[in-house]
Amino acid sequence: MNDALPEGGSALRSIDAVEHGLSGAGYIANRQISTAIYMAHHLRKPILVEGPAGVGKTELAKSVASWLKLPLIRMQCYEGLDESKALYEWKYGKQLLYTQILKDKISSVIGEADGLAEALTKLHAFGDIFYSHQFLEPRPLLRALQQPDGAVLLIDEIDKSDQEFEAFLLEILSDYQVTIPEIGTVEAVTPPIVLLTSNSTRDLGDALKRRCLHLHIGFPDDRLEARIIASRVPGIDARLLKQLVSFVQQLRALDLKKVPSVSETIDWAKVMLLLHASVLEVDLVRDTLNVLLKFEADVEAAAKQLAGLTHKARQEAGVA
Repeated sequence: MNDALPEGGSALRSIDAVEHGLSGAGYIANRQISTAIYMAHHLRKPILVEGPAGVGKTELAKSVASWLKLPLIRMQCYEGLDESKALYEWKYGKQLLYTQILKDKISSVIGEADGLAEALTKLHAFGDIFYSHQFLEPRPLLRALQQPDGAVLLIDEIDKSDQEFEAFLLEILSDYQVTIPEIGTVEAVTPPIVLLTSNSTRDLGDALKRRCLHLHIGFPDDRLEARIIASRVPGIDARLLKQLVSFVQQLRALDLKKVPSVSETIDWAKVMLLLHASVLEVDLVRDTLNVLLKFEADVEAAAKQLAGLTHKARQEAGVA
């Protein structure tokens, strides 16, 4: 295993460098996030990133890959995911084709074998060829281990997979290697930077958690959210930005089935630019509330308070 820094790895020389690098890739990270990425690289530890949907967990992996100029290899988890989809599978079609081509050569393979035992031994050696690297189809986990200069491996929504799949991941997360029965142990050329994301739909096992650094990304405060929106929606008016952030922060304080995430705030800001809005008006907010809220019950609950929420947002932004 190559323990040298991957391409771009010298950029992780300090926590400040990580924060600056992520910012250059369009991801506004707080100190906690930057520290986690720094430690993950230098300690060769995966990061388990938890938090509500839409706060930037997946985007963090994308931004790390973009900043370090490493390939992003993403594996989306779901119930029933197994190693044939996550690690590797054999190219059965290619094996069958080669078998058909070579079947006429069977006599030359066996040759003048002295008895059945010797003939079977020769056939067994011939058969092993079909379970070699050239007949192996790598899936995301194996591809990540095979990258010569490293990669960013995103194991997305690990909480949607089964406990059996969690157990299967332990060897990779602890040793950056996998065991393929027909071939043996395959070690990472350069250990990837691994991020596992979870929306906490179920509790993860202690064994998996012990192998990972833990990072929780929650909803940002108003200052950080304003920086995020400004980076993702360039050209937005500063006063309008303050109004949007204030309004969304107020919405999150309401008793809603699903509060708006950062990604939905970004979408709302883009809508406001599309509509050439400069000030939040009650009618405008009502017409676009479905961008922020995804349940009709939440839309109805917020609609009852639109006048007060909009007025306060404008007041905090210094807009008459």
